[in-house]
Amino acid sequence: MNLQTLISIRNICAIALCLWESSAKTVTYDFNVTWVTANPDGLAERKVIGINGHWPLPIIEVDKNDRLVVNMYNGLGDKDTSVHFHGMYQNGTNSMDGLSMVTQCPVPPGSSITYNFTVPQNGTYWYHCHTDYCYPDGYRQALIVNDANAYFYDQYDEQFTITLSDWYHEMMTEIAPDFISPYNPAGAEPIPNAFLFNDTMNTSIPVQPGKTYLVRLINTSAFVAQYFYIEDHTFDIVEIDGIYTEPTQASTLYIHVAQRYSILLRTKNATDQNYNIVTVADQVLLDVVPSHLVLNHTNWLEYNSSAPKTQANVTLDIVSGLPAFDDFTLVPYDKQPLLPDPDYTINLQVAMRELANGLPYAFFNNITYTRPDVPTLYTVLSSGDLATNAAIYSQYTNPFILPKNAVVDVIVNNADTGSHPFHLHGHNFQVLARFPSYGPSFYAYKSPTSSGVSYDPNNHPAFPSFPARRDTLVMPPRGYFVIRFIADNPGVWMFHCHIDWHLEQGLAATFIEAPLELQAQLSIPADHLAACEARGIKTTGNAAGNVEDFLDLRGENKQAGFIPYGKFTAKGYVAMGVSVSSACAGILCLAVYGMSDGKGGKKSGGGGAGALVTSREKLT
Repeated sequence: MNLQTLISIRNICAIALCLWESSAKTVTYDFNVTWVTANPDGLAERKVIGINGHWPLPIIEVDKNDRLVVNMYNGLGDKDTSVHFHGMYQNGTNSMDGLSMVTQCPVPPGSSITYNFTVPQNGTYWYHCHTDYCYPDGYRQALIVNDANAYFYDQYDEQFTITLSDWYHEMMTEIAPDFISPYNPAGAEPIPNAFLFNDTMNTSIPVQPGKTYLVRLINTSAFVAQYFYIEDHTFDIVEIDGIYTEPTQASTLYIHVAQRYSILLRTKNATDQNYNIVTVADQVLLDVVPSHLVLNHTNWLEYNSSAPKTQANVTLDIVSGLPAFDDFTLVPYDKQPLLPDPDYTINLQVAMRELANGLPYAFFNNITYTRPDVPTLYTVLSSGDLATNAAIYSQYTNPFILPKNAVVDVIVNNADTGSHPFHLHGHNFQVLARFPSYGPSFYAYKSPTSSGVSYDPNNHPAFPSFPARRDTLVMPPRGYFVIRFIADNPGVWMFHCHIDWHLEQGLAATFIEAPLELQAQLSIPADHLAACEARGIKTTGNAAGNVEDFLDLRGENKQAGFIPYGKFTAKGYVAMGVSVSSACAGILCLAVYGMSDGKGGKKSGGGGAGALVTSREKLT
C-alpha cells in the first residue's frame, strides 16, 4: 500500500469521524424520583415509584451514538435507589452501570447522581432500579436506541413498544420480609396479583392495513416469564437483546424476565375485524396458582375501532411443552463466527437451599452473594496491584478475575427445579449450548426426583458456526447452558439471575475484568462519591472496608453456615420441642375428653372422637 493510499484512507476516516460527531447529540433527562399512587389493574390502588410525579415512567429514547445524561434526584424520602440501564455495555464508563454496592453506592433520599455515557449500540433495552427490591415497586421502563443504519430500517412504516410485567398489590417493604424468612424455608416466590401490558390492561393498539410495524417487546417483570402471540398473525424476529438477527418467522415467543425481542409485523389488508394480542404467564414458575389470578390476558391489534373486541380462547399447553420459538436457533445478522476456544472457563452450579439461620438462599457453587462494605468497583480502584487478587473482594461476592481480551466460557449447571433468566452486564455473549431445548423436553427434568443433566465438555452437541448472541438467557430446570464472550470491556460486571427474588437471595457472581487497565482509564465522579458520603459508605478498601491491609478480610459480611448433614439447627430443636410438647398436650386432652361425657361426667361411647372428626371437617 503506497503513501497516497494511506493518506486517502486517513482522510476518509477523518471525514467519517466528523460526520459521526456532528450527527450525535446529547439527550438529557431530569428524574425526580418520588412516590405516587397508581391502580394499573383496577383492583388495588397503591404507592409506586414515579418520575416527575408520573407513572408509568417515561420511555427513554435516543439515537445510536448519542450521549445520554440522566440527572436523578432521590425524593422518595424513605428508600435508597439507583438507575441501571439494562443492556448498555458502558464501555469505558463502568461507574455508570447503576448497581448498588457493585459499581456505586445506593443513592439515599435527598441526594442526587448523574449518569452520563455514550450509546454506541442499537436496539431494545430498558432501565430500572438496581437497589433492594426497588424495581417491582414500579421503577422500570423501556429504553429505545434507534438506528438509521439497521438493515430493516426501510422495511417498516411505524414502530411501537410493548412491555410485559407482573404486578403486586402490596409494596416490596411488606412482601420482602415474608419471603426471606424462617417461615418460608423453601423460598417460595411471592405470587403476583396481576399481569400488565404497557403497565395497564385491556389495551388497543391501532394499526393500519397493509403496513409493516416494528414491534419492540420487553419483559420488565420481577418474576414471571410470559408467552406472546397475535391471533392469525406471524412475524419476523429481527432483534434479540440489541443484536440484529437474520429475519426469522415465528408465531409465538417465550419472553423471560429482562429479555427483549424486536419483530416485523405485517398487517392484513382487510379491516373487518380486530385481532387478539395474547399474553400467557408461565404458570410452571408458580408454586401455586390462586383461583383469582388471571394468567391469560387479551389486548387488541385494532384494525377497526368499531369492530368487536373479543377475549381470546387460549389453548397453549405450556405444562407438557414449551410451544414457542427457540431463540437458540437464531443467527446474528452480522454472522459473527464461533469465537476461538476459551482461555478461561468459569464453572457455576445453581442451587437453592436453606442455611443454618433458617432462611432460604440461592447459590453459585455453594456461595450466596453477600454484599461487601465497599462497592467492588471502588475496591478495584483503590487496591493497586492487589486488584488482580480475587481474595480482596471476598469469596462471598463470587469474584472471578478475567484477563484482558481473554475468551471466556461460562458453564452453568442447574441443580434447581426452576428456570432462571441469567443476565451478564457489560457484554452480550454467544450461546453455544443449552439443554433441554425449548419444546416438550424443556420441563422434563423439573421433578425433584429427577437427577437432571449436566454439561459434559467431552460429549456435547457441536456448537453452532454462527451462535445466537444476547445478554439474558433462559436456564432450563435441572439443565445447563454454555456461553462465550471476549473480556474486552474492563470493568466490574455482575452475572446474575434476573428474577428479582432470586437476586436478593444471592444468585449472582462478580466478573472483575482487566482490573489494572480499569484503574488506568476510570475515575469516579464527585457526585457519586458524595452519595456514598451521604449514605455513610466507604469508597476505598477491600470488601471489609480495610485500607491498611487489603488481604485482611476480618469483619467482612459472610453468609450463614450450612446446616450440618443429619442435624437440626438451634431453631429446629426449638421447633421440634414445641411440636412434641403440643402433640403430648393434644393426646392428653383427647384422653381426658374421651373418658368424660363432655359435661364432666362419664365416658359417652366415643362421642368425643366423633366431635373431633366433625371439627376437622368444618375446618376443612
